[in-house]
Amino acid sequence: MKTAIRKWGKSLAIRLPRAFAAETHLRNGTEIDLKLQSGRLVITSRETKVHDLRTLLAQVRKSNRHAEMDWGGPVGGETW
Repeated sequence: MKTAIRKWGKSLAIRLPRAFAAETHLRNGTEIDLKLQSGRLVITSRETKVHDLRTLLAQVRKSNRHAEMDWGGPVGGETW
């Protein structure tokens, strides 16, 4: 598909056809990475990780748990 680069303020912009955006799961606000490879512009979407508490807690082991830390006694109006 042929398209053109247009001026957007002091920058340049590329308008993506709806079909391209849909197939690549791009939408308004999607973060992307721009890279030059052999003189070509490569655009890739950045994967946003959605963290699930159950999955994260399943990864907790004795080997990766931190011990309690003593931060000293109360300094201000804390109640212990």
